Amino acid sequence: MIHDPNKVYIFDTTLRDGEQVPGCQLDTNQKIEIAKSLELLGVDVIEAGFPVSSPGDFNSVIELSKAVTNPIICALTRANKNDIDVAADALRYAKRPRIHTGIGSSDFHIKHKFNSTREEILERAVEAVRYSKKFVEDVEFYAEDAGRADIEFLAKMVEAVIAAGATVVNIPDTNGYCLPDQYGSKILYLKENVKNIDKAIISVHCHNDLGLATANSIAGLQNGARQVECTINGIGERAGNTSMEEVVMILKTHKVLGLNTQIDATRFYEMSHMVRNQMNMPVQPNKAIVGGNAFSHSSGIHQDGFLKNRENYEIIKPEDVGFPDATIVLTARSGRHALKHHLERLGYQLEKEHLDIVYKQFLVLADSKQGINDTDLNQLVALHLA
Repeated sequence: MIHDPNKVYIFDTTLRDGEQVPGCQLDTNQKIEIAKSLELLGVDVIEAGFPVSSPGDFNSVIELSKAVTNPIICALTRANKNDIDVAADALRYAKRPRIHTGIGSSDFHIKHKFNSTREEILERAVEAVRYSKKFVEDVEFYAEDAGRADIEFLAKMVEAVIAAGATVVNIPDTNGYCLPDQYGSKILYLKENVKNIDKAIISVHCHNDLGLATANSIAGLQNGARQVECTINGIGERAGNTSMEEVVMILKTHKVLGLNTQIDATRFYEMSHMVRNQMNMPVQPNKAIVGGNAFSHSSGIHQDGFLKNRENYEIIKPEDVGFPDATIVLTARSGRHALKHHLERLGYQLEKEHLDIVYKQFLVLADSKQGINDTDLNQLVALHLA
């Protein structure tokens, strides 16, 4: 497979893994709206659903296939013929269809989920890929729970499914178990020990059970993976999936990695709000990149440094991700510089001695309130000038 060695393919699973969050189910029209926005964002692959799971998911994959043009439309299956038949049917209108099939790769899953053996699981994996190739050229294979799998068996499985025709191999840390160095080492081992690995793209799909999904995904990219499976706002099963906006902005910020995506990051804030509103899934204020406080400064030391030079306390510009603007939040921890900034914004030019008096009154008020607004500031100045 010929591809840019420095390009990272963005595989969005907001509409599949993300929608599995309790209470976040979408109807087909909502999915189409989000999918069109994901296309404008520049994602390479949209995982549109799990067609065999319900008539609604089946219909959504059909309608999304009609609605978008540029991204690959991907449908999830288990490693059985019926799932694959249904997925192939759902993808019939897709301009660039992909079947995403797979099976457990860890001994834990092989024994306790499938009550099977490594040999039988390997046969089922190969058969699923071969069968999928009868319908589409682009077949992705997921080795579920690869984060806990025996590395030699995992390498054997990856080699076998690539030989069977897999164009992408997904190495999921399904339970968010791995440390970044462990996960990165696993990807590197596959790069160095699977003889036909150059015929497929390695994909990373990390969960956030220990808060390591983004770190593990980056570790995977540093060691040779070139597709990231992620969601807007990091939503997904349990503690969530890798956050797309975090991965993309890490790659943009750390240019030394030499990796790039085709994502238009200036659409992140709008995209985040769309997903939040459609799924009724609030975003925590301190969420990286798109959280309400991501570009807010309340500490006096930080405010002073920020006002002197933005880069003292911001490594990303708000406009880089479509955020309205950085904000200086006035609290009891704010300093004179921040107060002066807001007073000047309101049109007040106070001499130092007057500013000192207003600042003392401001601190008294700020100790009794969680935040100071423009009305408070106007009243403070009015009292001083009275």
